Amino acid sequence: MGKYTGPKHKRSRRIGMDLYGNGGESLERRLQQPPGPHGKEQAFRRTESAYTQQLREKQKVKWMYGVREQQFRRILAEAQRMRGQTGLILLQLLERRLDNVIYRMGLALTRLQARQMVNHGHVLVNGRRLNIPSYLVRPGDIVSLKERARRLPQVQAVLAASSAAPQWLEPVGVTTARVLRSPFREEVHPDIKEQLIVEFYSR
Repeated sequence: MGKYTGPKHKRSRRIGMDLYGNGGESLERRLQQPPGPHGKEQAFRRTESAYTQQLREKQKVKWMYGVREQQFRRILAEAQRMRGQTGLILLQLLERRLDNVIYRMGLALTRLQARQMVNHGHVLVNGRRLNIPSYLVRPGDIVSLKERARRLPQVQAVLAASSAAPQWLEPVGVTTARVLRSPFREEVHPDIKEQLIVEFYSR
């Protein structure tokens, strides 16, 4: 499947939550109603099968992290090879992606913006430029922005309004953080039902 270029608000309304972090108040008011001319009717009479719930959860997480199906399957396969709860490990691997780490550090408003920063060579890992958004950071890695990237208007705007990074990332400077560990489950979005995703691919 190719890159999705359609309206992101439509996807968020289909799932019922802001998947991209840039919807604002206008989207919040519309999230309770599915997209389309009959969305209001669907919201009241919707009954879903187990398969539909599993599919929606899988799509939700894929869209939230900006991962395509083939990538998602590879990440899940890696999670299945590791010891522990597959669903939790899947989320930890997604959280450890470099683009997500930049987003979690508060250096980008959305994961898409963070991915663009990585693609454009603005990000350093252990002092070396890395332009692979899917790179998985490891405990001990130092993630930072290049000096010239810190002066970009969009970065300055985000820094002025950024929130605190999660505890698995230790701030070392304004635009630098050390990876301490993989995130705990409570540090990942609470509305994700990862077990449904595991069940979907176990059919």
